[in-house]
Amino acid sequence: MKSPTPTTNPLPDGSQLAALDIGSNSFHLIVARIEHGEMRPIQILAEKVQLGAGLRDNRLSYDAIQRGLDCLSRFSQVLQSVETERIRVVGTNALRRARNRRDFTEPAKRILGCPVDVIYGREEARLVYLGVAHSLADDAAARLVVDIGGGSTEFVIGEKFEPRRLESLQMGCVSYTDRFFADGKLTKSAFKHAYDRACVEVSHIRKSFRARHWSECVGSSGTLQAIETIVNAQGWCDSGITRKALQRLRKQLLQFPDFDSIALEGLSESRRSVIAAGVAIAEALFDVLEVDSMRTSRGALREGVLYDLMGRLQHEDVRERSVNAMMQRYAVDDDTATLVARRACMLFKATAEAWQLTQADGDLLHRAALTHEIGMSISHKHFHRHGAYLLRNSDMAGFSQGEQVNMALLVAGHRGKVRRELFDDVGTPERRRLQRMLAIIRLASLFKYVEQLEELPDFSIEASDTILRLGFPDGWLAQHPQTLHELDQEQRLFRKLDLSLEIGERTATDSPSC
Repeated sequence: MKSPTPTTNPLPDGSQLAALDIGSNSFHLIVARIEHGEMRPIQILAEKVQLGAGLRDNRLSYDAIQRGLDCLSRFSQVLQSVETERIRVVGTNALRRARNRRDFTEPAKRILGCPVDVIYGREEARLVYLGVAHSLADDAAARLVVDIGGGSTEFVIGEKFEPRRLESLQMGCVSYTDRFFADGKLTKSAFKHAYDRACVEVSHIRKSFRARHWSECVGSSGTLQAIETIVNAQGWCDSGITRKALQRLRKQLLQFPDFDSIALEGLSESRRSVIAAGVAIAEALFDVLEVDSMRTSRGALREGVLYDLMGRLQHEDVRERSVNAMMQRYAVDDDTATLVARRACMLFKATAEAWQLTQADGDLLHRAALTHEIGMSISHKHFHRHGAYLLRNSDMAGFSQGEQVNMALLVAGHRGKVRRELFDDVGTPERRRLQRMLAIIRLASLFKYVEQLEELPDFSIEASDTILRLGFPDGWLAQHPQTLHELDQEQRLFRKLDLSLEIGERTATDSPSC
């Protein structure tokens, strides 16, 4: 299931990578080429879509979805020169909150040819930090990195390339504009309400993120870069952003009656409608976290996604560390986990072609097999359900929301009844694939009770579109009546997965598939 490490460089000079950030305010695309082991941007595109502005009652409007898909259709032309496996697309706050996100992500996948990974807030923060860290000097000083987005604001304290504390708060320039400045008017009352609300939000993380925990503050995002451009153009500070410059900007903004009348040197037309909310959030975090000055970085989420993708392709995948950490945290029996993972690998290799499973499916199956017993740390009874809860709700660096949901599904369904509601959160295109992966992990975990006592014999595996045939050595099943009983039960349960499991014996002249 895990490919052997290749002897050749997986990313030779000339290779192209691409990252697409589907944000609540803007969509950002970056295409980079590998030159002498380093990434060199060759094309950067940004478009203000304001997907988050179309979020009502946690549902995206038709117009917002259409704006986003139209933008992706334009970006897709640029991506035609990049191999699909070297493209990663991530969705942030607007898609995290949208209950109807599949109305966007499924057509987006058809347009781009690759999936949209909706990521949790802390994973977004980790990737932002990765992008910023690569743009700064590699020193040992602890830094606070802040990214004000359209729907959320991320906070990270890290050293060099390692984030130490991660947080994501539900406040952003688009959501706050919609909440406090919906009529487009600029009043002291509206600004104070936005500032006060932001202060309350930031106060929740003040203890861990206040000034004594870091030596410098770095801002990443279009909002903070826009603020820096304005305050520098006005001559209120030479570079970066200071608290006094923010205060002067707030006073200047409130001289204008509405968004349309704002006339400030350095303010772009695309930022005019969200700058007031951005300044309110920025001033609140400066005051609550005791920030006196901030410099900004061009590194952001999209760059972090690129560096993370480069690591995955070069077999330095942070997801492996996350799985190992989960196994250690919940005292997983390594021998049992390895047995199940190895057996799942064998079954995957034998069925992948017939069932149209990809290497990414194999990797996900491998990780689910390694973590299938983490729920034992809570209780043996229903341990698969406890494990699924932990996988779905834990902060797991490197994983998208969808990957965690799918891993949880495999762990929840690897034993016991196959409940139809398992697939309630799964889109139709994914359901067939996950049903087959679930069949594999169910069989892999079934055999672990034999392999803990004796070596499992070679047995044949044949797969067609809806049928899986297992052929065991003559007489072996009769000598293992419990395994035979469990396989008989699986035959009935497989029907709920739209599959047929056939069990038989092979003669000495038959050759095993694995």
